[in-house]
Amino acid sequence: TRIHVVHIPEIIEIMIQWIESKNKKCHQIVNTGMHGVMEAHRDPEFKSILNSVDLMAPDGILIALTSRLKGHPIKKENTGPGLMWKFSEYADKKEYKYFLYGDTEETLKQLTVKLTEEFPGIRLVGAHSPPFRSLTDEEDKLLVSEINHANPDVLWVALGTPKQDRWIFEHLERLEVPVAIGVGAAFKYTAGIMDRSPMWLSRLGFEWLWRLIHEPKRVWRRIFIDAPQFMFLVAMELFRVSKSS
Repeated sequence: TRIHVVHIPEIIEIMIQWIESKNKKCHQIVNTGMHGVMEAHRDPEFKSILNSVDLMAPDGILIALTSRLKGHPIKKENTGPGLMWKFSEYADKKEYKYFLYGDTEETLKQLTVKLTEEFPGIRLVGAHSPPFRSLTDEEDKLLVSEINHANPDVLWVALGTPKQDRWIFEHLERLEVPVAIGVGAAFKYTAGIMDRSPMWLSRLGFEWLWRLIHEPKRVWRRIFIDAPQFMFLVAMELFRVSKSS
């Protein structure tokens, strides 16, 4: 799976370039870590999606460590859910327009309040919480029409990996938005509904432990099944590269 070696400041710069270019192309950003890579490993179709996106931004300690082993240093604290908050600092000055898609009505309400208080320059032009089922064709058409009519600069999608990234990919040709990005739990983090791990713990690479304590049902499989498999596969890949060189 192809991953771009970029930090949050570089991602922000790229997003601003796409927005300011004023063309009609919708650029897709995937912000994922070991979980997304393992989903791609199991599903060739999802792997092809990840390898086709405009920007595959790294997240998580295992991706950071793997990148370092391959000679491309990435700082853990410069990846992940912090992207939405950091970008909003720039969006506030430039008065960019946001459309929020995903999560629950309650989360969207709190997120709207938080963003409005912290970044009054941002224009929130729409928010939509989908039902816990697949949308009908008519509902899907209405949603895309709602997004395009709002004319946002950034479409933030929080449906969870891999659903959010599939959704964006499947709608790329119909979305008239410069940037569409899947952000997973970032809505809850930014809204203050869910606490992120302390920065010192994150820098040590133990954010996964914080999440296991606070969200055991959500992350246990990733930590106890996906992570060991990921580390084994990375070790095998590095061994093959070392043996062939």
